[in-house]
Amino acid sequence: MCVFLTLRADKSKLEKRFDATFLEEENYRPNYVQNAFEFPKWPIIGAENPAVIRYMNWGLIPAWIKDEESAKKFRVNTVNARAETIFEKPAFRKAAATSHCLVLADGFFEFREFEGKKYPYFIRIGKGRPFALAGLYESWSNPATGEIIPGFSIITTVANPLMELIHNRKKRMPVILEEGDERDWLIVGRSNAGLLKPYQEEDMEAWTVSRRITERGGEKNNDEILEPFNYPELSRERSEQGSLF
Repeated sequence: MCVFLTLRADKSKLEKRFDATFLEEENYRPNYVQNAFEFPKWPIIGAENPAVIRYMNWGLIPAWIKDEESAKKFRVNTVNARAETIFEKPAFRKAAATSHCLVLADGFFEFREFEGKKYPYFIRIGKGRPFALAGLYESWSNPATGEIIPGFSIITTVANPLMELIHNRKKRMPVILEEGDERDWLIVGRSNAGLLKPYQEEDMEAWTVSRRITERGGEKNNDEILEPFNYPELSRERSEQGSLF
């Protein structure tokens, strides 16, 4: 799964990198750690207007969901979508056919399991440059209020060797698009399904961070949350088996 993201670059850098303009620029703030299950608004670029960076709620709600209570329950299961099944699963097949998006980020977190405990890692590419994750989106209309709620899901694929070591149980990773493939992903349909592949590990780096990222409360929106944190038990494992990272 991919349920923790960062996006710390300044607004002008993002607009230049993605050749797009923020629709609600006053709402942008650097974010050092964001949990998907808070269903936040997050910057994306949608297929219908690639020149605009807009905000959508993390957690896709299909149009056929009938009421607000069902929508709240359903989106817990749609923060991610498996690349292998997006064209078949009822939750995603309409979006897979009609509505692709780029989810903007400059890092994400994943957890490694060791001797019954989970250890968080921060992962980035190219020394921290912004990148785009492949996503799907769809808008849901609340029948009780008429409110239109656009939501997105991040697509995951099989892990590359680095991510196999980190996400060592499910062995999955988010689809990080090559910069030259980003606009191709916005062309909807099955023809670009080949872009949903593991990212090259040679351009990635990772390190352990504090478990503060999962704690409730406390200030997390600062550089300290990304600082390397040493877990002695993992250090012992590395010395016994050789360096993993």
